[in-house]
Amino acid sequence: MPMNLKIPFLIASLVAFANTVVASQPNIVFILADDMGYGDIQALNTKSTIPTPNLDRLVDEGMTFTDGHSPSAVCTPTRYGLLTGRYCWRSSLTRGVLNGYGAPLIETTRDTVASALRREGYATAVIGKWHLGLGFQKTDGEWDWSKKLDYSPVDIGFDYSYVIPASLDFPPYVYVEGREITGKPNRVQLAQSFPAFLRKGELGSDFSIVDCLDHLTDKSSDYIVEHAKGGKPFFLYFPLTAPHKPALPHPRFVGKSGLGPYGDFVIQVDETVGKILDTIDEAGITENTLVIYTSDNGSYMYRYQDASKPDHVADHSVQGYYEGNHTANGVLRGTKADIWEAGHRVPFLARWPAKVKAGSATDRTITHTDFFATAVSIAGGQLPNAREAAQDSFDFSPLLFGKEKGWKRAPVIHHSGGAMFAIRSGEWKLILGNGSGGREAPRGKRFERPWQLFNLENDLSERTDVYRQFPEVAQRLETQALEIMSNGRSR
Repeated sequence: MPMNLKIPFLIASLVAFANTVVASQPNIVFILADDMGYGDIQALNTKSTIPTPNLDRLVDEGMTFTDGHSPSAVCTPTRYGLLTGRYCWRSSLTRGVLNGYGAPLIETTRDTVASALRREGYATAVIGKWHLGLGFQKTDGEWDWSKKLDYSPVDIGFDYSYVIPASLDFPPYVYVEGREITGKPNRVQLAQSFPAFLRKGELGSDFSIVDCLDHLTDKSSDYIVEHAKGGKPFFLYFPLTAPHKPALPHPRFVGKSGLGPYGDFVIQVDETVGKILDTIDEAGITENTLVIYTSDNGSYMYRYQDASKPDHVADHSVQGYYEGNHTANGVLRGTKADIWEAGHRVPFLARWPAKVKAGSATDRTITHTDFFATAVSIAGGQLPNAREAAQDSFDFSPLLFGKEKGWKRAPVIHHSGGAMFAIRSGEWKLILGNGSGGREAPRGKRFERPWQLFNLENDLSERTDVYRQFPEVAQRLETQALEIMSNGRSR
Protein backbone atom coordinates (compact mmCIF):
# COMPACT_ATOMS: atom_id res chain seq x y z
CA MET A 1 0.00 0.00 0.00
CA PRO A 2 1.43 3.41 -0.94
CA MET A 3 2.52 5.50 2.02
CA ASN A 4 -0.01 8.25 1.26
CA LEU A 5 -2.81 5.67 1.62
CA LYS A 6 -1.34 4.01 4.69
CA ILE A 7 -1.52 7.12 6.88
CA PRO A 8 -5.32 7.62 6.65
CA PHE A 9 -5.76 3.86 7.14
CA LEU A 10 -3.63 3.93 10.29
CA ILE A 11 -5.47 6.95 11.65
CA ALA A 12 -8.82 5.24 11.04
CA SER A 13 -7.57 2.11 12.79
CA LEU A 14 -6.40 4.08 15.81
CA VAL A 15 -9.75 5.86 16.06
CA ALA A 16 -11.59 2.55 15.84
CA PHE A 17 -9.36 1.12 18.57
CA ALA A 18 -9.92 4.15 20.79
CA ASN A 19 -13.69 3.81 20.36
CA THR A 20 -13.48 0.14 21.29
CA VAL A 21 -11.60 1.00 24.50
CA VAL A 22 -14.17 3.67 25.43
CA ALA A 23 -17.05 1.28 24.72
CA SER A 24 -15.50 -1.32 27.01
CA GLN A 25 -15.44 1.10 29.95
CA PRO A 26 -18.70 1.23 31.90
CA ASN A 27 -20.34 4.41 33.02
CA ILE A 28 -20.27 4.55 36.83
CA VAL A 29 -23.02 6.07 38.96
CA PHE A 30 -22.30 5.99 42.69
CA ILE A 31 -25.29 6.92 44.86
CA LEU A 32 -24.44 7.55 48.50
CA ALA A 33 -27.40 7.84 50.87
CA ASP A 34 -27.01 9.89 54.03
CA ASP A 35 -27.70 7.89 57.23
CA MET A 36 -29.70 4.99 55.75
CA GLY A 37 -29.58 1.81 57.80
CA TYR A 38 -29.21 -1.75 56.54
CA GLY A 39 -32.77 -2.50 57.61
CA ASP A 40 -34.34 0.42 55.76
CA ILE A 41 -34.45 -1.52 52.47
CA GLN A 42 -37.40 -3.88 52.50
CA ALA A 43 -35.64 -6.55 50.43
CA LEU A 44 -32.91 -6.72 53.10
CA ASN A 45 -35.25 -6.65 56.09
CA THR A 46 -38.34 -8.84 56.01
CA LYS A 47 -39.71 -7.02 59.07
CA SER A 48 -39.68 -3.64 57.36
CA THR A 49 -43.04 -2.07 56.54
CA ILE A 50 -41.55 0.79 54.51
CA PRO A 51 -42.01 0.15 50.76
CA THR A 52 -38.77 0.50 48.81
CA PRO A 53 -39.60 -0.93 45.35
CA ASN A 54 -36.74 0.78 43.52
CA LEU A 55 -34.06 -0.30 45.97
CA ASP A 56 -35.62 -3.76 45.98
CA ARG A 57 -35.26 -3.66 42.19
CA LEU A 58 -31.52 -3.04 42.57
CA VAL A 59 -31.33 -6.10 44.84
CA ASP A 60 -33.18 -8.18 42.23
CA GLU A 61 -31.18 -6.90 39.25
CA GLY A 62 -27.69 -6.82 40.75
CA MET A 63 -25.45 -7.97 43.58
CA THR A 64 -25.97 -7.44 47.29
CA PHE A 65 -22.89 -7.13 49.50
CA THR A 66 -24.27 -8.40 52.82
CA ASP A 67 -21.04 -7.50 54.64
CA GLY A 68 -20.40 -4.02 53.20
CA HIS A 69 -19.15 -1.28 55.52
CA SER A 70 -18.61 2.44 55.56
CA PRO A 71 -15.05 3.23 56.71
CA SER A 72 -16.48 5.42 59.45
CA ALA A 73 -19.72 5.54 61.42
CA VAL A 74 -20.20 9.25 60.58
CA CYS A 75 -20.40 11.43 57.47
CA THR A 76 -17.21 13.32 56.64
CA PRO A 77 -14.63 10.57 57.21
CA THR A 78 -16.60 8.08 55.13
CA ARG A 79 -16.67 10.51 52.21
CA TYR A 80 -12.94 11.08 52.55
CA GLY A 81 -12.30 7.32 52.50
CA LEU A 82 -14.60 6.76 49.54
CA LEU A 83 -12.94 9.37 47.35
CA THR A 84 -9.31 8.84 48.39
CA GLY A 85 -9.22 5.10 49.10
CA ARG A 86 -7.57 6.00 52.41
CA TYR A 87 -8.92 5.79 55.94
CA CYS A 88 -9.76 9.28 57.16
CA TRP A 89 -8.14 8.78 60.55
CA ARG A 90 -4.84 8.91 58.65
CA SER A 91 -5.71 12.53 57.77
CA SER A 92 -5.96 15.64 59.93
CA LEU A 93 -9.54 14.71 60.89
CA THR A 94 -9.29 11.95 63.48
CA ARG A 95 -12.77 12.19 64.99
CA GLY A 96 -16.18 13.74 64.33
CA VAL A 97 -17.18 15.65 61.20
CA LEU A 98 -16.67 19.04 59.55
CA ASN A 99 -19.34 21.72 59.62
CA GLY A 100 -20.57 23.69 56.61
CA TYR A 101 -17.79 26.25 56.87
CA GLY A 102 -15.01 23.69 57.37
CA ALA A 103 -11.67 24.03 55.59
CA PRO A 104 -10.95 21.57 52.73
CA LEU A 105 -9.90 18.16 53.99
CA ILE A 106 -8.62 16.58 50.76
CA GLU A 107 -5.41 18.18 49.54
CA THR A 108 -5.24 19.25 45.89
CA THR A 109 -2.10 17.12 45.58
CA ARG A 110 -3.86 13.94 46.71
CA ASP A 111 -5.15 11.50 44.10
CA THR A 112 -8.87 10.77 44.21
CA VAL A 113 -11.03 8.24 42.41
CA ALA A 114 -12.27 11.14 40.27
CA SER A 115 -8.79 12.20 39.18
CA ALA A 116 -7.82 8.57 38.57
CA LEU A 117 -10.88 7.95 36.39
CA ARG A 118 -10.29 11.19 34.53
CA ARG A 119 -6.85 9.89 33.56
CA GLU A 120 -8.63 6.85 32.11
CA GLY A 121 -10.73 9.07 29.86
CA TYR A 122 -13.82 9.56 32.02
CA ALA A 123 -15.95 12.67 32.39
CA THR A 124 -16.34 13.14 36.15
CA ALA A 125 -19.02 14.89 38.18
CA VAL A 126 -20.27 15.28 41.74
CA ILE A 127 -23.81 16.47 42.39
CA GLY A 128 -25.11 16.47 45.95
CA LYS A 129 -23.87 16.75 49.52
CA TRP A 130 -20.11 17.40 49.75
CA HIS A 131 -19.18 17.66 53.48
CA LEU A 132 -15.42 17.62 52.89
CA GLY A 133 -14.72 21.34 53.21
CA LEU A 134 -14.93 24.18 50.70
CA GLY A 135 -12.92 27.33 50.12
CA PHE A 136 -15.35 30.04 51.20
CA GLN A 137 -13.71 33.47 51.36
CA LYS A 138 -13.78 36.28 53.91
CA THR A 139 -13.45 40.06 53.81
CA ASP A 140 -12.49 41.86 57.02
CA GLY A 141 -13.09 38.67 58.99
CA GLU A 142 -16.65 38.11 57.67
CA TRP A 143 -17.82 35.60 55.09
CA ASP A 144 -17.96 37.27 51.70
CA TRP A 145 -20.56 35.44 49.61
CA SER A 146 -19.79 37.55 46.54
CA LYS A 147 -16.34 36.00 46.19
CA LYS A 148 -15.55 32.86 44.27
CA LEU A 149 -14.42 29.90 46.31
CA ASP A 150 -10.70 29.16 46.17
CA TYR A 151 -11.34 25.40 46.54
CA SER A 152 -14.12 23.09 45.39
CA PRO A 153 -14.41 19.55 44.02
CA VAL A 154 -13.18 20.78 40.63
CA ASP A 155 -9.75 21.08 42.27
CA ILE A 156 -9.51 17.35 43.06
CA GLY A 157 -10.55 15.61 39.87
CA PHE A 158 -14.17 16.51 39.15
CA ASP A 159 -14.88 18.17 35.80
CA TYR A 160 -18.28 19.31 37.05
CA SER A 161 -19.41 20.05 40.58
CA TYR A 162 -22.79 21.13 41.97
CA VAL A 163 -22.89 20.67 45.73
CA ILE A 164 -24.25 21.79 49.05
CA PRO A 165 -21.49 22.34 51.64
CA ALA A 166 -22.40 19.71 54.23
CA SER A 167 -25.36 17.87 55.74
CA LEU A 168 -28.67 19.59 55.19
CA ASP A 169 -28.82 20.64 58.85
CA PHE A 170 -25.61 22.70 58.56
CA PRO A 171 -25.42 26.27 57.25
CA PRO A 172 -24.60 27.89 54.94
CA TYR A 173 -27.64 26.69 53.02
CA VAL A 174 -26.38 27.38 49.49
CA TYR A 175 -25.66 25.64 46.20
CA VAL A 176 -22.10 25.85 44.89
CA GLU A 177 -21.52 25.23 41.18
CA GLY A 178 -17.84 24.92 40.45
CA ARG A 179 -16.44 27.82 42.49
CA GLU A 180 -19.59 29.99 42.31
CA ILE A 181 -22.40 30.31 44.84
CA THR A 182 -25.52 30.18 42.68
CA GLY A 183 -27.77 32.23 44.96
CA LYS A 184 -26.13 34.59 47.44
CA PRO A 185 -27.54 34.34 50.98
CA ASN A 186 -30.17 37.01 51.54
CA ARG A 187 -32.12 35.33 54.35
CA VAL A 188 -31.55 33.59 57.66
CA GLN A 189 -32.77 30.07 58.30
CA LEU A 190 -33.94 29.86 61.91
CA ALA A 191 -33.05 26.89 64.08
CA GLN A 192 -35.58 24.07 64.32
CA SER A 193 -35.79 21.10 66.67
CA PHE A 194 -35.92 17.39 65.88
CA PRO A 195 -37.16 15.83 63.63
CA ALA A 196 -36.94 18.90 61.36
CA PHE A 197 -33.57 19.65 62.93
CA LEU A 198 -31.85 22.73 61.48
CA ARG A 199 -29.09 25.00 62.72
CA LYS A 200 -29.51 28.75 62.38
CA GLY A 201 -27.55 30.23 59.49
CA GLU A 202 -27.34 31.90 56.10
CA LEU A 203 -29.91 30.81 53.50
CA GLY A 204 -29.28 31.26 49.78
CA SER A 205 -31.73 33.19 47.62
CA ASP A 206 -32.40 30.11 45.45
CA PHE A 207 -32.34 27.51 48.23
CA SER A 208 -35.34 25.54 49.50
CA ILE A 209 -34.58 22.91 52.11
CA VAL A 210 -37.69 20.85 51.44
CA ASP A 211 -37.00 20.90 47.65
CA CYS A 212 -33.25 20.26 47.88
CA LEU A 213 -33.22 16.50 47.24
CA ASP A 214 -35.58 16.84 44.26
CA HIS A 215 -33.41 19.62 42.83
CA LEU A 216 -30.21 17.57 43.12
CA THR A 217 -31.97 14.55 41.58
CA ASP A 218 -33.07 16.61 38.59
CA LYS A 219 -29.52 17.91 38.16
CA SER A 220 -28.15 14.36 38.27
CA SER A 221 -30.71 13.09 35.78
CA ASP A 222 -29.87 15.93 33.41
CA TYR A 223 -26.17 15.10 33.68
CA ILE A 224 -26.83 11.44 32.81
CA VAL A 225 -28.97 12.36 29.79
CA GLU A 226 -26.33 14.77 28.49
CA HIS A 227 -23.43 12.36 28.92
CA ALA A 228 -25.25 9.30 27.60
CA LYS A 229 -25.07 10.71 24.08
CA GLY A 230 -21.70 9.15 23.37
CA GLY A 231 -18.06 10.04 23.56
CA LYS A 232 -16.51 9.64 26.97
CA PRO A 233 -17.74 7.24 29.63
CA PHE A 234 -18.78 9.13 32.75
CA PHE A 235 -18.47 8.84 36.51
CA LEU A 236 -21.26 10.50 38.49
CA TYR A 237 -20.92 10.67 42.27
CA PHE A 238 -24.39 11.47 43.66
CA PRO A 239 -24.32 11.86 47.46
CA LEU A 240 -27.88 12.32 48.73
CA THR A 241 -29.08 14.57 51.53
CA ALA A 242 -31.45 12.00 53.04
CA PRO A 243 -32.68 10.41 55.24
CA HIS A 244 -30.27 12.44 57.41
CA LYS A 245 -31.69 15.18 59.60
CA PRO A 246 -33.58 17.40 59.02
CA ALA A 247 -36.22 14.73 58.50
CA LEU A 248 -38.17 16.97 56.15
CA PRO A 249 -39.54 14.87 53.29
CA HIS A 250 -41.21 16.68 50.44
CA PRO A 251 -44.94 17.25 51.16
CA ARG A 252 -45.93 14.63 48.58
CA PHE A 253 -44.40 11.95 50.85
CA VAL A 254 -45.71 13.13 54.21
CA GLY A 255 -47.71 10.40 55.94
CA LYS A 256 -46.93 7.72 53.34
CA SER A 257 -44.97 5.40 55.62
CA GLY A 258 -47.10 5.61 58.74
CA LEU A 259 -43.81 5.81 60.66
CA GLY A 260 -43.34 9.54 60.84
CA PRO A 261 -40.97 11.84 58.94
CA TYR A 262 -38.02 9.42 58.85
CA GLY A 263 -40.04 6.64 57.25
CA ASP A 264 -41.51 9.11 54.76
CA PHE A 265 -38.00 10.31 53.94
CA VAL A 266 -36.87 6.74 53.22
CA ILE A 267 -39.70 6.49 50.70
CA GLN A 268 -38.45 9.69 49.05
CA VAL A 269 -34.93 8.28 48.87
CA ASP A 270 -36.34 5.20 47.16
CA GLU A 271 -38.16 7.36 44.61
CA THR A 272 -34.94 9.31 44.02
CA VAL A 273 -33.11 6.09 43.18
CA GLY A 274 -35.99 5.08 40.94
CA LYS A 275 -35.71 8.30 38.96
CA ILE A 276 -31.98 7.76 38.40
CA LEU A 277 -32.56 4.16 37.28
CA ASP A 278 -35.36 5.26 34.95
CA THR A 279 -33.12 7.98 33.48
CA ILE A 280 -30.38 5.43 32.80
CA ASP A 281 -32.88 3.05 31.21
CA GLU A 282 -34.47 5.75 29.05
CA ALA A 283 -31.04 6.91 27.91
CA GLY A 284 -30.33 3.41 26.62
CA ILE A 285 -27.15 2.89 28.67
CA THR A 286 -28.37 0.35 31.24
CA GLU A 287 -26.29 -2.62 30.09
CA ASN A 288 -22.94 -0.92 30.44
CA THR A 289 -23.58 1.28 33.46
CA LEU A 290 -22.42 0.23 36.91
CA VAL A 291 -24.79 1.62 39.52
CA ILE A 292 -23.69 1.37 43.15
CA TYR A 293 -26.01 2.30 45.98
CA THR A 294 -24.90 2.46 49.59
CA SER A 295 -24.90 4.71 52.67
CA ASP A 296 -22.25 6.76 54.46
CA ASN A 297 -23.08 5.11 57.81
CA GLY A 298 -25.98 3.49 59.62
CA SER A 299 -29.25 5.09 60.64
CA TYR A 300 -29.51 7.47 63.57
CA MET A 301 -32.86 5.94 64.56
CA TYR A 302 -32.82 3.72 67.64
CA ARG A 303 -34.01 0.14 67.36
CA TYR A 304 -37.22 -1.15 68.93
CA GLN A 305 -38.37 -4.57 70.09
CA ASP A 306 -41.91 -3.20 69.98
CA ALA A 307 -43.52 0.17 69.42
CA SER A 308 -42.90 1.46 72.92
CA LYS A 309 -39.71 -0.06 74.30
CA PRO A 310 -36.14 0.46 73.06
CA ASP A 311 -34.15 -2.77 73.16
CA HIS A 312 -31.06 -0.88 74.43
CA VAL A 313 -30.93 1.80 77.08
CA ALA A 314 -29.90 4.83 75.04
CA ASP A 315 -28.99 8.41 75.76
CA HIS A 316 -32.46 9.95 75.67
CA SER A 317 -30.99 13.44 75.24
CA VAL A 318 -30.22 12.39 71.66
CA GLN A 319 -33.53 12.17 69.86
CA GLY A 320 -34.26 9.58 67.23
CA TYR A 321 -37.25 7.44 68.11
CA TYR A 322 -39.97 6.22 65.79
CA GLU A 323 -43.66 6.86 65.92
CA GLY A 324 -44.07 3.17 65.16
CA ASN A 325 -42.19 -0.13 65.04
CA HIS A 326 -39.36 -0.34 62.51
CA THR A 327 -35.80 -1.65 62.59
CA ALA A 328 -33.81 0.83 60.51
CA ASN A 329 -30.56 -1.00 61.25
CA GLY A 330 -32.10 -4.46 61.12
CA VAL A 331 -30.81 -6.82 63.82
CA LEU A 332 -27.60 -4.82 64.23
CA ARG A 333 -26.58 -3.37 67.58
CA GLY A 334 -26.24 0.36 68.04
CA THR A 335 -26.84 3.34 65.82
CA LYS A 336 -25.02 5.82 63.61
CA ALA A 337 -21.66 6.91 65.11
CA ASP A 338 -21.21 3.65 67.05
CA ILE A 339 -18.40 1.16 66.62
CA TRP A 340 -21.02 -1.59 66.86
CA GLU A 341 -22.30 -2.97 63.55
CA ALA A 342 -25.26 -0.59 63.17
CA GLY A 343 -22.80 2.28 62.94
CA HIS A 344 -21.05 1.10 59.80
CA ARG A 345 -22.58 -2.06 58.27
CA VAL A 346 -24.66 -0.54 55.50
CA PRO A 347 -26.64 -1.55 52.43
CA PHE A 348 -24.31 -1.99 49.46
CA LEU A 349 -25.89 -2.84 46.11
CA ALA A 350 -24.30 -3.01 42.65
CA ARG A 351 -26.04 -3.36 39.27
CA TRP A 352 -24.20 -3.81 35.98
CA PRO A 353 -26.32 -5.99 33.69
CA ALA A 354 -23.52 -6.68 31.21
CA LYS A 355 -21.26 -8.11 33.91
CA VAL A 356 -23.02 -8.71 37.25
CA LYS A 357 -25.42 -11.60 37.74
CA ALA A 358 -28.92 -10.50 38.67
CA GLY A 359 -30.07 -11.49 42.16
CA SER A 360 -26.56 -12.46 43.26
CA ALA A 361 -24.97 -11.84 46.66
CA THR A 362 -21.63 -12.06 48.41
CA ASP A 363 -20.80 -12.20 52.11
CA ARG A 364 -17.18 -11.07 51.68
CA THR A 365 -16.19 -8.08 53.82
CA ILE A 366 -15.59 -4.85 51.92
CA THR A 367 -15.54 -1.16 52.76
CA HIS A 368 -16.08 2.05 50.80
CA THR A 369 -12.34 2.70 50.57
CA ASP A 370 -12.30 -0.25 48.15
CA PHE A 371 -14.27 1.67 45.53
CA PHE A 372 -11.17 3.54 44.33
CA ALA A 373 -9.26 0.38 43.38
CA THR A 374 -12.37 -1.26 41.96
CA ALA A 375 -13.30 1.70 39.76
CA VAL A 376 -9.78 2.03 38.37
CA SER A 377 -9.68 -1.70 37.67
CA ILE A 378 -12.94 -1.86 35.73
CA ALA A 379 -11.88 1.27 33.81
CA GLY A 380 -8.81 -0.65 32.65
CA GLY A 381 -6.30 1.43 34.58
CA GLN A 382 -3.49 0.74 37.00
CA LEU A 383 -3.71 1.56 40.69
CA PRO A 384 -0.99 3.92 41.97
CA ASN A 385 1.65 2.65 44.36
CA ALA A 386 0.17 2.27 47.85
CA ARG A 387 2.74 4.69 49.23
CA GLU A 388 1.33 7.37 46.94
CA ALA A 389 -2.45 6.87 46.86
CA ALA A 390 -5.41 4.65 47.72
CA GLN A 391 -3.53 3.25 50.70
CA ASP A 392 -6.48 1.24 52.02
CA SER A 393 -8.24 0.30 48.77
CA PHE A 394 -8.69 -3.26 47.48
CA ASP A 395 -10.23 -4.19 44.12
CA PHE A 396 -13.49 -6.09 44.69
CA SER A 397 -14.38 -6.39 40.98
CA PRO A 398 -13.70 -10.17 41.08
CA LEU A 399 -16.59 -10.42 43.55
CA LEU A 400 -18.84 -8.53 41.13
CA PHE A 401 -17.98 -11.10 38.47
CA GLY A 402 -18.66 -14.09 40.78
CA LYS A 403 -14.98 -14.95 41.21
CA GLU A 404 -14.75 -15.22 44.99
CA LYS A 405 -12.18 -18.01 45.10
CA GLY A 406 -8.78 -16.59 45.92
CA TRP A 407 -10.05 -13.07 46.57
CA LYS A 408 -8.80 -11.48 49.75
CA ARG A 409 -8.13 -8.13 51.36
CA ALA A 410 -6.42 -7.01 54.53
CA PRO A 411 -8.57 -6.88 57.68
CA VAL A 412 -10.95 -3.92 57.67
CA ILE A 413 -10.49 -1.19 60.28
CA HIS A 414 -13.71 0.34 61.60
CA HIS A 415 -13.83 3.79 63.20
CA SER A 416 -16.58 5.39 65.30
CA GLY A 417 -17.66 9.00 65.55
CA GLY A 418 -15.83 9.25 68.86
CA ALA A 419 -12.61 7.78 67.39
CA MET A 420 -12.92 4.24 68.75
CA PHE A 421 -11.35 1.57 66.54
CA ALA A 422 -12.26 -2.00 65.70
CA ILE A 423 -10.72 -4.59 63.41
CA ARG A 424 -12.64 -7.14 61.36
CA SER A 425 -11.04 -10.34 60.09
CA GLY A 426 -13.19 -13.23 58.95
CA GLU A 427 -15.85 -13.99 61.53
CA TRP A 428 -14.02 -12.09 64.27
CA LYS A 429 -14.38 -8.46 65.30
CA LEU A 430 -12.25 -6.90 68.03
CA ILE A 431 -13.20 -3.49 69.43
CA LEU A 432 -10.29 -1.54 70.91
CA GLY A 433 -12.41 0.09 73.59
CA ASN A 434 -15.08 -0.68 76.15
CA GLY A 435 -18.27 0.91 74.81
CA SER A 436 -20.05 2.15 71.68
CA GLY A 437 -17.56 4.93 70.97
CA GLY A 438 -20.51 6.91 69.65
CA ARG A 439 -24.08 7.69 70.63
CA GLU A 440 -25.49 4.69 72.41
CA ALA A 441 -24.80 3.98 76.08
CA PRO A 442 -22.41 2.91 77.38
CA ARG A 443 -20.18 5.06 75.20
CA GLY A 444 -17.01 3.81 76.88
CA LYS A 445 -13.49 4.94 76.14
CA ARG A 446 -11.16 4.26 73.24
CA PHE A 447 -8.08 2.14 73.90
CA GLU A 448 -9.37 1.31 77.39
CA ARG A 449 -9.70 -2.33 78.37
CA PRO A 450 -11.39 -4.69 78.50
CA TRP A 451 -11.64 -4.90 74.72
CA GLN A 452 -14.78 -6.37 73.18
CA LEU A 453 -14.59 -9.46 70.96
CA PHE A 454 -17.49 -10.82 68.93
CA ASN A 455 -17.92 -13.76 66.57
CA LEU A 456 -20.18 -12.19 63.96
CA GLU A 457 -20.84 -15.48 62.22
CA ASN A 458 -22.68 -16.69 65.31
CA ASP A 459 -23.62 -13.37 66.88
CA LEU A 460 -24.35 -10.67 64.32
CA SER A 461 -26.23 -8.61 66.93
CA GLU A 462 -23.11 -8.51 69.15
CA ARG A 463 -24.88 -9.76 72.28
CA THR A 464 -22.15 -12.02 73.61
CA ASP A 465 -18.70 -10.60 74.29
CA VAL A 466 -16.20 -13.50 74.13
CA TYR A 467 -13.06 -11.47 74.81
CA ARG A 468 -12.14 -13.49 77.91
CA GLN A 469 -12.90 -16.83 76.24
CA PHE A 470 -10.60 -16.28 73.25
CA PRO A 471 -7.60 -14.25 74.43
CA GLU A 472 -5.37 -15.61 71.67
CA VAL A 473 -7.77 -14.36 68.97
CA ALA A 474 -7.98 -10.98 70.65
CA GLN A 475 -4.20 -10.72 70.85
CA ARG A 476 -3.74 -11.63 67.18
CA LEU A 477 -6.31 -9.07 66.05
CA GLU A 478 -4.93 -6.37 68.32
CA THR A 479 -1.47 -6.86 66.81
CA GLN A 480 -2.87 -6.72 63.26
CA ALA A 481 -4.86 -3.57 64.01
CA LEU A 482 -1.89 -1.73 65.48
CA GLU A 483 0.27 -2.72 62.52
CA ILE A 484 -2.26 -1.44 59.97
CA MET A 485 -2.71 1.80 61.90
CA SER A 486 1.01 2.44 62.22
CA ASN A 487 2.03 1.35 58.71
CA GLY A 488 0.30 4.20 56.92
CA ARG A 489 -1.44 1.76 54.57
CA SER A 490 -3.11 -1.63 54.55
CA ARG A 491 -2.62 -2.32 50.82
